[in-house]
Amino acid sequence: MTQQTPYPPAMPYQAPQQQPPRNGIGITGFVLGLVGLVFSPIPFIGVVAWPLVILGLIFSIFGVVRVNKGVATNKVLSIVGIVASVIGLGVCVAWVFVFNQAVNEVQDEYNRTAAVTYDVTGDATGVEVTYGEALNPISETVSALPWTKQMENKGLIKGGMLTVMADETGGEVTCKITVDGTVVATNTASGPFAVAICTGT
Repeated sequence: MTQQTPYPPAMPYQAPQQQPPRNGIGITGFVLGLVGLVFSPIPFIGVVAWPLVILGLIFSIFGVVRVNKGVATNKVLSIVGIVASVIGLGVCVAWVFVFNQAVNEVQDEYNRTAAVTYDVTGDATGVEVTYGEALNPISETVSALPWTKQMENKGLIKGGMLTVMADETGGEVTCKITVDGTVVATNTASGPFAVAICTGT
């Protein structure tokens, strides 16, 4: 009588294990895009938004690609990350145009020549007058008032400066700066060694 070899017991059926969704890239893109969008409208600080929105856009796009491949489930979050990154990038680009325009306007204003008139009136005698551009002032001793001087100035502060100081005999002195026909500064002082200071714009 032959002995039969026993069959091994049947193994229970195990369903294939499902991989957890890989949502990390999409979430990263959403966070970077959102933070970049928040920073983008802020002057100067908005510079840090450039790398944030660019990386946010890249990561969010990869997040959508992963969703389409079936390895991620956060499609809505990734799409929101793309939208936030694109808006933030648009704001950054707009700031570049605004900044360039502002620089051009400042440069044009700096190079523009303005007609400037310095006037000193009063009853003081022997006054010391200092006038002109702030970085290149001119001094004169004036024995009698009124006194006037016309110049052409450049720079951001077209009017420059005008300072009048009376001597020990005192009296009243008044300074006035006119730029392109508009009075931009005037001031009056009186007494011994009185000083009147005018600063143009």
